[in-house]
Amino acid sequence: MGGAPTSAGRQERTAGPAPAAAMPQARPDMMSSAARPAPPTGAVPVAGPRTVRLTLARVDPWSVLKLSFLLSVALGIGLVTGAIVLWSVIDSMGVLDSVNKVLRDIDGSNSTFSLYDYVGLGRVISLSTFIGVINVVIIMALSTLGAFLYNIASSLVGGLHVTLSDD
Repeated sequence: MGGAPTSAGRQERTAGPAPAAAMPQARPDMMSSAARPAPPTGAVPVAGPRTVRLTLARVDPWSVLKLSFLLSVALGIGLVTGAIVLWSVIDSMGVLDSVNKVLRDIDGSNSTFSLYDYVGLGRVISLSTFIGVINVVIIMALSTLGAFLYNIASSLVGGLHVTLSDD
């Protein structure tokens, strides 16, 4: 590097032409159509979509664990919400009251049986939340185990080959 030393004792680079290797070269796919060079005479342009062959050789188990956690929590929220909506619809249609009346008739005239003690909204929410939490743990464990098994199989056979194309 040529140039005069500065007050800090460093040398400043003098302005001059940059070496040819340091200058960026324009790629034909990044140029506008006006700046793109004309194809040589007799060249036939390629018709159809471009295709790229890729190989999925490894899946990171930590990212699979995080993604499966988020998706299984969303699934659990959907399960609890669906159980609440289903219970509300069944209750508003009077199905639970009808079943409760039939069960009281079967039990006898002085029966104190109430179906709502067993399938009340609180119990339905508790059971669906419990099932949702168990599903979160199971889905996370199985998907992470699947990522490890995929990595082992991928090291043996070379991974999953995918061909991508643009339309």
